[in-house]
Amino acid sequence: MTIPLIMNKHVKILGFAGSLRKDSYNKALLHAAMELVPKDAKLEIFDFEGIPPFNQDLENQMPKRVREFKAKIKAADAILIATPEHNYSIPGVLKNAVDWASRPYRDNSFEGKPVAIMSASPGMLGGARAQYHLRQVLVSLNMYPINRPEVIVASADEKIDEKGRVTDKKTRDKIRELLETLVDWTRRLKGE
Repeated sequence: MTIPLIMNKHVKILGFAGSLRKDSYNKALLHAAMELVPKDAKLEIFDFEGIPPFNQDLENQMPKRVREFKAKIKAADAILIATPEHNYSIPGVLKNAVDWASRPYRDNSFEGKPVAIMSASPGMLGGARAQYHLRQVLVSLNMYPINRPEVIVASADEKIDEKGRVTDKKTRDKIRELLETLVDWTRRLKGE
């Protein structure tokens, strides 16, 4: 059950990257999103560092870091995911965190949340295959993904500098457009 937003309230977005790498291109996308978030929204970034491998035996006694993640998801109005592509799919660290947050049965933290996806890769496809697999997972979580714009950053090493800053104007514009669409979509889903 979601709580309706108040029209003049900021939309709270929780962002996370499916990577533990300090210099991850996908974390760079999230940092760019922090700079580009619309004025009627707030973005908080959560790092998966410290989330252990999923163990269903522990789902009723979740580790503290997992409880923190679930609480942040529940408090958010919308979700922003930046995912690398590993072996044509989503990284294990992302799937692991999603598995924890969707458990135990009947306590899916993602239930009914609007969600936007971004991906970056030094390759030519920019993580597109990971995005398509992630969309399949989002269906099982009963989330409401944005279909367009797609933020798929190919040749990320040419668009993100050595300090982790997204320098490509077109990429920054697409991230801004994605965030604006996510905020609008969130308000529409809440009946505003």
